[in-house]
Amino acid sequence: MRHPFRVLLASLALAALPAMAQDVYKIDPVHSEVSFKVGHLLAKTSGRFTKFSGTITVDPANLSKSSVEVIIEAASITTDNEARDKHLKSPDFFDVEKFPTITFKSTSVKEVAKGKLEVAGDFTMHGVTKRISFPITNAGTQAGMQPGSVVAGFIDGALTLNRNEFGIKTYPGVIGEIVAVSLNVEAGKVPAVAKK
Repeated sequence: MRHPFRVLLASLALAALPAMAQDVYKIDPVHSEVSFKVGHLLAKTSGRFTKFSGTITVDPANLSKSSVEVIIEAASITTDNEARDKHLKSPDFFDVEKFPTITFKSTSVKEVAKGKLEVAGDFTMHGVTKRISFPITNAGTQAGMQPGSVVAGFIDGALTLNRNEFGIKTYPGVIGEIVAVSLNVEAGKVPAVAKK
């Protein structure tokens, strides 16, 4: 029979051990992409957001415990046309003065096949929050360009949003309701000492 005092000491020792750390990555906006396409009359117009940040927390032992949080600056939208971009930032569309950010916070991450993830969460745009889900490929990790650095890749993410559901209903019949969004992310691993 084990001595109660030894059991207590063992329990305290286990409690003192650090929990298995999850890997935390910061999205690199310079090497990542948040882009979209939407119908305009008989063609399609493309655009992207240039300012965004986010954290991807990965549990290598159990991907279902992973999470994603992203903040996009709505005013960073660009379609490579200054007049159109100004209009998109106005109350007719994104109303960036009133709704400066677009956000996503995951509620679940599932590996549905080897390297294939399904991410679900709360997406907020134009003051409206909807639960969305989308597939994305886990491209793995490798050494980064800086000595000792590690990067992770999450590529070929794709989802569609109905802009009407977010209260952006301007120009029906001219601008399509369905917006196709593409995501490609490179993120740098945060050193353990910086995970605070």
